[in-house]
Amino acid sequence: MLPVEPFVDFIEKNKLFAKQHRILVAVSGGIDSVLLAHLLQAAGYNFGIAHCNFQLRGEESDADQIFVAELADQLGVPVYITKFDTRSYAAEKKISIQMAARDLRYQWFRQISQEAGYDVIALAHHQNDAIETILFNLTRGTGIAGLHGILPKNGTLVRPMLYLNRGEIAAIVEENKLPYREDSSNASAKYARNKIRLEVIPKLKELNPVLEDTFEQNLEHFRGLEELLGQTLSGLRETLLIPRNDAIYIAIDSVKKLKPQSLLLYGLLHDFGFNKSTVSDIIGALDKHSGRVFESANYRLLLDRGCLILTKRIDHLPAVGIISNDDRELTFGDLQLRIKHPDELLVIKNDPLAVAIDAELLVYPLTIRTWHQGDYFYPLGMKTKKKLSDFFVGLKIPLVEKTKVPILLNGNGDIIWVAGYRPDNRYKISSKTKKVTIFELGSIW
Repeated sequence: MLPVEPFVDFIEKNKLFAKQHRILVAVSGGIDSVLLAHLLQAAGYNFGIAHCNFQLRGEESDADQIFVAELADQLGVPVYITKFDTRSYAAEKKISIQMAARDLRYQWFRQISQEAGYDVIALAHHQNDAIETILFNLTRGTGIAGLHGILPKNGTLVRPMLYLNRGEIAAIVEENKLPYREDSSNASAKYARNKIRLEVIPKLKELNPVLEDTFEQNLEHFRGLEELLGQTLSGLRETLLIPRNDAIYIAIDSVKKLKPQSLLLYGLLHDFGFNKSTVSDIIGALDKHSGRVFESANYRLLLDRGCLILTKRIDHLPAVGIISNDDRELTFGDLQLRIKHPDELLVIKNDPLAVAIDAELLVYPLTIRTWHQGDYFYPLGMKTKKKLSDFFVGLKIPLVEKTKVPILLNGNGDIIWVAGYRPDNRYKISSKTKKVTIFELGSIW
């Protein structure tokens, strides 16, 4: 008799699926997946079988495929079978055979699940797989997430046999005389996971014969710690990450108070693609001069005065806009520049997004672009030039903002207007002005 009761108890305790759900079971033909299929049938669940032939072991792989098809027929359930050219895929993607097989099977499982209307995908991982995963993660370096091992449920992936170890599975299969296929590659220690299973774990069991039981207790502790850390980070995100315009501001004083600082700051910045090494560099720079920039694949973090400022990377700034004498409007990024030539003289006051310029001083075509290193102008009211970078510093404009500021240039290369901030003193309206041109900046929305 198959031990159905603990199997169902584990499924219900971890809320993996219910009787009304349809389950797609990944069956290789090996001892673990064969037992999973038999347990599901004995417990009365509605399931189908999916099998991948990776064509890595010649006739042995084909024999596995035939065995799984016969098993599905014996159990009276649907079967889905596919073949992969795993070696070609691995070469094309420049990844290992093991990684290629993993990618291919999970992509196909999800495809079949969606097309055939299955609710979950069941995998036959057990306690020893979880132990091997933890040890493997530790050899590569891992955080708490790498210590929880294999989760009973991860999205639509479920693992109903995590309560069993390899010895218990073998005993159940032998007692019930269930036929299965042996995978010869499992006996090879050339793969990292196999080396852990065949060489490392036996040595650890010499020190602790009940290693599986110990790890089961540890897994529960690790998962609890991960949940606690998640709750802590969730609270910190609400209080520390302050959205403002298109950026997120994090007070440096708050970062300094984090304990443990490295763990929590990494947890906050991990979602933005920052790795542990970069987070360590950020912490080391907190007491240094502002202006340092740290980047991930999609985000940029600026160490500013009193704050860390997080923004999306802008690798492609808006194209340079060219303005001819006949133009009346121009789109620049998500902004609209409108050009007016009024009949009467007008002076724009108290509107940072509009400026009136002496029209006779303009040399067309004009240009609008963003700030360049080395730019300078004569701010309104000043007779000496000032570097634009110094002008921004004086106004305490952070780097992430100054890279977005539109700069209007005359045809002779002079800056006419730092849009939103200050026109150039050389182009202001004077007693000699006969005509004006007005530039207005607004959103295209």
